[in-house]
Amino acid sequence: MKILVINAGSSSLKYQLYNMENESVLAKGRVERIGFESSILAHEPEGKEEVTEVSEILDHTTAIKKVVQMLIHKEHGILSSIDEIEAVGHRVVHGGESFSNSVIVTEEVKQEIKKLFDLAPLHNPAHIMGIQAVESTMPDVPQAVVFDTAFHQTMPASSYLYAIPKALYNKYKIRRYGFHGTSHDYVSDRAAAFLDKKPEDLKIVTCHIGNGVSCTAVKHGESFDTSMGMTPLEGLMMGTRSGDLDPAVVPYIMGKVDLRISEVNSMLNKHSGLMAISGDSSDMREIEEGMDAGDTNAKLAFDMYEYRLRKYIGSYAAAMDGMDVLVFTAGVGENSSTLRKRICDQLTFFGIELDDKINETRSKNERRISSSNSKVEVLVIPTNEELVIARDTYKLINN
Repeated sequence: MKILVINAGSSSLKYQLYNMENESVLAKGRVERIGFESSILAHEPEGKEEVTEVSEILDHTTAIKKVVQMLIHKEHGILSSIDEIEAVGHRVVHGGESFSNSVIVTEEVKQEIKKLFDLAPLHNPAHIMGIQAVESTMPDVPQAVVFDTAFHQTMPASSYLYAIPKALYNKYKIRRYGFHGTSHDYVSDRAAAFLDKKPEDLKIVTCHIGNGVSCTAVKHGESFDTSMGMTPLEGLMMGTRSGDLDPAVVPYIMGKVDLRISEVNSMLNKHSGLMAISGDSSDMREIEEGMDAGDTNAKLAFDMYEYRLRKYIGSYAAAMDGMDVLVFTAGVGENSSTLRKRICDQLTFFGIELDDKINETRSKNERRISSSNSKVEVLVIPTNEELVIARDTYKLINN
């Protein structure tokens, strides 16, 4: 079975085509600047060079059609016919309380996703556009949706409720939902397999550290607590997001600087985090380069970022009454040996001890970076959210 995995954004679309017989990626690519005359389609078929095409792509339906045309292209394609695509899996950011598992797309499912637009205004509308675009282009192909929030639906009320009037939860479902769930689910499961242990026998802290950053306490195979909240803004300091701050800061800023709610929201999501503190970059590679060159702002940004990560790791170990495994994943987590070392060198009271040589060795493989004396296993597990979407879609279609 060949499954197309789609991650639709408001003006972009990423895709991967899987052969589920061996879970290999046959092709992958992205469409950027949807809605503009100079849209860009970058397509990378297996065993062939990447090809880039610039054209007018005004909506997601046109984007999907362009992707399909590229997949069956005589020179750049990988399929002989569109009929070889037997299912499509979509990433959907917010499933609210409605979805604790991946599901087949139906009219009822689409309506539930639309009801959650207020909780994810930047993401869920784009995901619906992606689903509708596939329906228009491949009307007979079944579709499935995999939710970023689903893995965290196992959190107890003591973890997900906010200490605000309960009526706000009852009426508006204001609570912590968490995100990056597909990634936390995948890497915690892979960590258990790597150690040849059962997930239910482990207490794991997973750190998804990319441009967006979140930590999850995975207790006995289930999400027990997670750092992101009702939106991805809560929690850790990120590339351009502020993370945790005193709620009173928002009305105070609005009164002092005369900003509208939308402007404050933009500031906290797009102009804060590493970008705000360093003054010029949200890229950890550039932050580390600046720090090495003596840039005091870059050093402060790094120190704040690492300190908050370390605090969350410690708090989740306390929440679970222990920690057997610490996992680093995503772009920064997988590639920054400097950040991993700084964090672990200041968690020695847990019995964590790194093998510095292995930690500094660059690799795309799953690996243990703790020493043989470490009481906590420290692992680097490359995440693969697209594969999880493909697997869930495959299971749903076959069932």
